[in-house]
Amino acid sequence: MNLAIIKYNAGNIRSVLFAIERLGISATVTDDCDELRSADRVIFPGVGEASSAMAYLKARKLDQLIKDLSQPVLGICLGMQLMCKYSEENETECLGIFQEIVKKFRIDKEGDSKGDVVKVPQIGWNNISDLKSALFNGVPEDSYCYFVHGYYADFGNDTIATTDYIQSYSSALNKKNFYGVQFHPEKSAEVGNRILQNFMTV
Repeated sequence: MNLAIIKYNAGNIRSVLFAIERLGISATVTDDCDELRSADRVIFPGVGEASSAMAYLKARKLDQLIKDLSQPVLGICLGMQLMCKYSEENETECLGIFQEIVKKFRIDKEGDSKGDVVKVPQIGWNNISDLKSALFNGVPEDSYCYFVHGYYADFGNDTIATTDYIQSYSSALNKKNFYGVQFHPEKSAEVGNRILQNFMTV
């Protein structure tokens, strides 16, 4: 398995690498276009801000490269959001692989339906539901995953999992060979490990 992790100015890349290595899979962290094209699988991780991340990708021509990849690609957190059409975070035009729009969480009430205090960003464990892809083979409905985000992808034709925080939103997307998850599988214990393993066979 030749696995590449896209290197760019976004945090959390090393933790994804370590999670992959714990599964016994070696990976290369790279921004080299030829290495990314030749990889069997590509992971597009990220924690950060949308507009600066997109500027970095464009400056290195990684924006077009990512869109042209034909092997399975997994976007994680910011990586997934950058694969969407547009983000409200600093009014950023993104890659447009997914047609969903990334929106900012807006609190218009003090608590959620359970009476719990709602804060932005969402930080912590939450359920993933309505699972619709081979990416979730062997993952029970309503499993818990770890989230850290203040923006979310709206629902659309590419939605393959949903989560509720303030409102319901897409916690995973899929279109052809492109997959995206809003949560952090590298921080989601056994459920996250299973999702990463599934990605190696989709």
